Parts: sequence; C-alpha cells; structure tokens
Amino acid sequence: MNASDRTPADLLSSALAADPARPLVTFYDDATGERVELSVATFANWVAKTANLLQDELSAEPGDRVALLLPAHWQTAVWLLACSSVGVVADVASADPGAADVVVSGPDTLEAARACRGARIALALRPLGGRFPQPPEGFADYAVEVPGQGDRFAPYAPVSPDDPALIVAGREFSGAEVVQRAEAEAADLGLTGPGTRILSGLAYDTWDGLNAGLYGPLATGGSVVLCRNLDRLAAEDLDKRVESERVSVIARLPSQP
Repeated sequence: MNASDRTPADLLSSALAADPARPLVTFYDDATGERVELSVATFANWVAKTANLLQDELSAEPGDRVALLLPAHWQTAVWLLACSSVGVVADVASADPGAADVVVSGPDTLEAARACRGARIALALRPLGGRFPQPPEGFADYAVEVPGQGDRFAPYAPVSPDDPALIVAGREFSGAEVVQRAEAEAADLGLTGPGTRILSGLAYDTWDGLNAGLYGPLATGGSVVLCRNLDRLAAEDLDKRVESERVSVIARLPSQP
C-alpha cells in the first residue's frame, strides 16, 4: 500500500505497478472441484473490462448503487473493484435490490434480482467464467458481455475517496474508510506484509468476509486463497491445501468459535 492509496481501486493500481505477476486471488469451489488462480495483472484486466461494462454499456455513474447478489467468488471480487473504479456504490448482498440502479446476480438469486428495474446482469459462476447454457430472461449474461470490453479503464468523472463506496451488512463505507480499515485490521488477520497468503472460507456478506477475502490482502501486498463451500472439504484435505498453497494464515472459518 502506498500513502497515496485512498480507494480500493488505488490499491489495485499500486499492486499492479509493484508486481503484476504475483498471485492475488486463488479461488476454490469445493462443490465443483474448480480451482483458478489470478495474478494481479489478470485480475486487473478483468476489473478493467468490468468497469468499462459498467460505465459504457450500463451507463453507471458515480453515486449509483449496484446490488451485488453474489457469493464469495473471484468474479465477485472483480465486481467489487470495478465498482470502486467507476465510483458506484457496491451494495453487497443487498436487502433491497429493487432500489438499485444495477443488479448483478448469481444463478441462485435471480428471482430477488428481478425486483431491480434498472440493468440486470447475471453470472453463471461456472468454471473458467463460463456462460449460461441459456441466458436468464431479462438479464444480460456477464460472460457474453465482458470479453469484448476494453482492457484499460479510465473513469469519466473523478472518483472521490470520501464518497460512499460499499454497503455491507447495513453499514456504509467510503472508499477511504475501506482502505483505512483494511490497513488497520491487517495485523489482527495475521497479514504481516507482502507475500502473506491468507485462506478464507468466509462469506462475502460481512465486513470480516470481505476484508479477509479481498481488501486485507490487497492492502498489504498479500494474496488470498478464497474457498467456497469449504465445509465440504475434509480436515486432512484442508491441511493439504494449506501446505500446497503455502498459506501463511487461516481466517476464522464459519464453523469456528
């Protein structure tokens, strides 16, 4: 993290400048067997394409609210940083998607997402970012729309770090607050500096889950092994994953006190 980093998008820019080849997000889905690893450069490319989709195709503007009805997933992490890049508010696990300007839904939350009268984007959350076999009615398929977007992003309007950037569990954060809190809580998570690798099985519907699963590693030059459906993994297999992925610290898991 640099002293000039005041938004999550700034953190990503600094990470890209420092070491674009290092791993940033390694994702496992223990229901499907999927594993995908994204370097800083690959992750930033997905963020740029998604931010261009938001700004150019969906006409999102700073201050708009984007309801993210998505689980802890590498594509959710991409959307969080894309929202920060554009300056829109990422409303995670929104309780009121009907009031959002844009809704982004996984396959399990499509009915709730239909309450949004604005643009609707659906993610199949299939391995390798695959598309829906048949796009859900009333939704654009993210996997169809995003590949053709530009690889570089520049916001039309400056993004103020003091503006609302994130809503999670009913709490609103500015971009600056996200960065400051991620940095302040890093030591409590065991994120001691560059190269620290944290494994998290926490959901993205709380600050703790978002911090362990994205913001904390990004703020400290670390990386995350983000695990969905981790409760399906046997203890001995978790030990093997920790060893093979060179995990430095494990975030508190849902089953732990």
